[in-house]
Amino acid sequence: MTSPASVDTSAPQNTAVPALTLTIAGSEATGGAGAQADLKTFQELGTYGIVALTCIVSFNPKDQWNHRFVPVEAQVIADQLEAIQACYAGELKTVKLGMMGSPVTIDTVATALDAQEWDNVVLDPVLICKGQEPGHALDTDQALRAQLLPKATFVTPNHFEAEQLSGLTINNVEDLKAAAKAIHEISGAAVLAKGGVRLSGDEAIDVFYDGETLEVLSAPKIGEHAVSGAGCTLAAAVTAELAKGATPLEAARTAKRMVTEGIKNRKESHAPFDALWQGGALS
Repeated sequence: MTSPASVDTSAPQNTAVPALTLTIAGSEATGGAGAQADLKTFQELGTYGIVALTCIVSFNPKDQWNHRFVPVEAQVIADQLEAIQACYAGELKTVKLGMMGSPVTIDTVATALDAQEWDNVVLDPVLICKGQEPGHALDTDQALRAQLLPKATFVTPNHFEAEQLSGLTINNVEDLKAAAKAIHEISGAAVLAKGGVRLSGDEAIDVFYDGETLEVLSAPKIGEHAVSGAGCTLAAAVTAELAKGATPLEAARTAKRMVTEGIKNRKESHAPFDALWQGGALS
């Protein structure tokens, strides 16, 4: 047996080169969503996770756990992305876009995206950020549609976001299919539209559509309430799988499976919501 003292630690023990995955997203202090969920998902799926923070969200336990939202200054966001893109120039080709929070942040991120070529741009279209004034939130939504949606290669809207982007009311699976097709027509991107627990029935339903293939992804519902981090994890899992070379449909299937298992293993807390746990979800 080799003693620990004799192990050569000067050379890398793992020669596999992980795919790079960048998330541009907000920090969520309890760890259940946002950049924290993204990085845990990236690690679980075997990619090298990188993050540029756009904002900091802290739920307020003294005010019914409402959002406290603090944006990161635009120059700080630009500095983060400049460092990341210079460090991994020519290698970083996959990015996930999460909560932006303001038009100026969206403009800053769009400018950074334009500085290089991307193979995969996964947009989790966070619309109407809680904690913002309605007018500011609407401006943010419009900027996201105008500046980020056209850059996306894959979009993962939840029920509300799918309604907003498609202009359709979604009450059932057929409505969700129509919305996925409409969002693809608008963006040209592959779409994974999430029905989740919002649609009636025993199954949590999502719909994938890429202009050619339409597939309904379903799994038994686990409770009737949304779990914090499910949407972030789904989009991050898609991002990781695309970075590793999966097709969009393969990425969607893996992401759906990971989220389902993560909800089964969710973390309870003193907040009025549980958080998805990514650890061991696909083992």
